Amino acid sequence: MEQAPLLPEMPEPSAPGARPPTRPEAARVARPVRDQAEWAPRSLDQALADDHPARAIWAFVERLDLAAFYAEVRAVLDGPGRPPADPRVLLALWVYATSRGVGSARRLAELCGTDDAYRWLRGGVPVNYHQLADFRSANRAALDELLTRILAAMMAGGLVTLERVSQDGVRLRAAAGSASFRRKARLEEHLAAARAQVAALAAEAEDPGAASRRERAARERAARERAERLERALAELPKVEAIKERQRKKLARGKREQVSEARASSTDPEARVRKMADGGFRPALNAQLATDTESQVIVGVAVTNQGSDGGLAAPMEEQVADRAGRHPGEYLIDGAFATLGDIVALGRRGVTAYTPARPPKGERRQADPTLPRPTDPPEVAAWRARMATDEAKATYKERAAASECVNAQVEGRYGLRQLRVRGADKALAVLLLVAVAHNLLRWIALAA
Repeated sequence: MEQAPLLPEMPEPSAPGARPPTRPEAARVARPVRDQAEWAPRSLDQALADDHPARAIWAFVERLDLAAFYAEVRAVLDGPGRPPADPRVLLALWVYATSRGVGSARRLAELCGTDDAYRWLRGGVPVNYHQLADFRSANRAALDELLTRILAAMMAGGLVTLERVSQDGVRLRAAAGSASFRRKARLEEHLAAARAQVAALAAEAEDPGAASRRERAARERAARERAERLERALAELPKVEAIKERQRKKLARGKREQVSEARASSTDPEARVRKMADGGFRPALNAQLATDTESQVIVGVAVTNQGSDGGLAAPMEEQVADRAGRHPGEYLIDGAFATLGDIVALGRRGVTAYTPARPPKGERRQADPTLPRPTDPPEVAAWRARMATDEAKATYKERAAASECVNAQVEGRYGLRQLRVRGADKALAVLLLVAVAHNLLRWIALAA
């Protein structure tokens, strides 16, 4: 008989401190809680680095004379009414936003609540996208004056010499859609419907229970603006028809029917369908910029719906002279600008023009365009002889280094590939804001 063990069987001893592994769902750990409000003892000034670009922009904006922006402010000290946002703050916000490639008022309003740089510039001032959009569009004259003041200050400081100025154009995609271009009959139909809607909304305003006062005002404003755009579209049709007629005259008799009927956009009447840099055809406006070649400071701004650049050099040079108080010494323009009338006008102002000499249409291509013609005015003869020299050709090469660089920044760095506003006046306000932002950044860089 087998003898029973004296002691019961004991389990194998385990390692000291060992225990079964804990399942993840059963583990008791400190988990993140991100929806709980917290108080952080930090000021806006502490949230922004001392060398942040927003501080430099604000320092320069503080030095600017912005009397034109404050002229429309009706609230005064010890007077009634809610104070509006400080125009200096709105300008600084737009300048910094433009330098970062932000051109949308809605996007800027969002950043004012989330980004420390925009919150620092805002400094607690209440802003919304309507206010930001209206500030940019309604202050075209003030932005134009500000651009002149900045140029004068930079010239006084020796940062801009205006000895050599270059001009070039860039086609900006308009806010209009391709489907918004309509013939005269359809525009008249839409205009009649828009006017009927304006009258119906005016009659509805007499019924206090129809809608709230704010809603009625918004609907009336939208209907009225639509009717105004259609009226401007009908006014633009004769200009488009004149262009179409010139195109028909250039074609042979059998091909004249290929030219389509005149159309205008019902949403952006001044936009024209143009061939863009990528070869496609889209509604666009022609933006013109004049640049000081040495400092790359923008000294002239214009917006037009003219398809070609011919004839735009003399008006821009006159604008530059009005801003600076004197004419530039030398003026560099692309061959597309080279009209004999502009060369004569520049020469009589004492400005030396540099632009390639090309044979006119209908002339033999073998003919040397730098040789004077019997009918040439003295200014044109001097220009032809000048462009035959190697020195003039070397000088003309600076046009691309200045204008092409600035145009690339306008479309790339500042994000102005497509306009977000309608109409040449508002587009000019946007381009003036870009020029102001660009010049302030150049001022900061050159002063450093």
